[in-house]
Order: sequence, then C-alpha cells, then structure tokens
Amino acid sequence: MRTVTAVAHRGDPYRVRENTLPSIASALERGADAVEIDVRTTRDGVPVLLHDDTLKRLWGIERPLAALPYEEVREVSGGGIPTLRQTLMAVGAHRVLIDLPGATEESVRTVVNTVRECGAGERVYYCAGPVAMLWVRAADPGAEIALTWTKPAPPRPALVDAVKPRWLNHRFGLVDADLVERIHRDGMLVSAWTADTRRTQRRLVEHGVDSITTNRVETLRKVLAAR
Repeated sequence: MRTVTAVAHRGDPYRVRENTLPSIASALERGADAVEIDVRTTRDGVPVLLHDDTLKRLWGIERPLAALPYEEVREVSGGGIPTLRQTLMAVGAHRVLIDLPGATEESVRTVVNTVRECGAGERVYYCAGPVAMLWVRAADPGAEIALTWTKPAPPRPALVDAVKPRWLNHRFGLVDADLVERIHRDGMLVSAWTADTRRTQRRLVEHGVDSITTNRVETLRKVLAAR
C-alpha cells in the first residue's frame, strides 16, 4: 500500500501552543511522521521557531522578532520560543519540515548552517516559495526541498531545474487527481497543506498525494489507518 506521510503543522496547535517543544512532542505522540516548523532569525541571527513576524498573536508582545536579540526573546517568552538547534536535538530521529516565512538570503544560510552543524541534514527538508528555495539550494546543493506552489499551472521547467524539488507543496484546495498524476509523471512527489477535516484528508488520499500537512494529526492518523 502506498505510504502517505503525516506532517504535523507547527506541532499540535489545537492542543498546545504552536511552534513550541511541548506542541511538537504532542504531535509526535499522536503519530506524526514529520513535524512542520516555522523558522525566523532574531536580531542577532539566532534561528527560532515563530510563524509571525511579531510576538503579538502567540506571546502578547507587539514587537518584531527581527528587532529583538535572542536573550530578550527567551526572557519575554519565558523560554517558550525554542531555537532551531534545541528543536532538532529534541525531536531525535524524526523528520522536520522547515518553513521559512520572511526569509532573507542571510537568514536562509544561517538556518541551513545550523541544520548542518546539528548533523540533521538527512532528516530535515525545507518548504517555501521559489525565491527562498533557490537560496536553500545555493546554501546546500543536496537539500531536500518541497517547493510551495500556489497555482494550478505547473512551475516553469527552468525553475524546477534550478530548485530541483523532490516535492511540490500545494494548498489542499488545488489538489485533484489530474494534478497529482501530472506531478508524479514529472518525477516529483505531492504534498498538500493544510487539511484538517476527515473528508478533505480522505479526498487527498484518494487522489494519490504522498504527504498531508495538518493541524489535526490524530485525525489524519485515523483516516490513514481506516484505508
């Protein structure tokens, strides 16, 4: 039977605050094959887990992450915002999908270097749009990449040749059987995000996707087990 990778979106965010070590641990306990995390860098260049460009939504502090040194980030979050290094050490052998919101060429190099220093290159892969993925490819010619693509039309061959993605990463509403067949025919795998209902998850599985990113990994595990 074809394997579908269950990717936990930012950990287990409906139970535990997203992009934190407890949230990641909760997702892994509930059967995630991989955990998707968002990584940005602090003012002094430390990669940490945060999706938004400010700490307002999750931590109640309306200040940009890029304006804060890491020690201040650690203090104001009570240690709740983990570094990428802490995260890679905490997840052990589990796979980690690193999303790069707000990426710059410098921040991408820092993230890739941190992954390399942690000896995690074989279990980390990356997702974001074309520009960020081109930076990842330049920083690590061997990186595994899931190119996030928000259009039903395929990316240009020249872009695919430059990025060399293993995956095309589509919003779930764009995915149908024809799209999956075309991507497979082009030699890539298909990942879909962010699918939370059983109905949507079943539909994606029936269409033949290779990976589903979800906020409800326990629900997805039940869908996969019922096949």
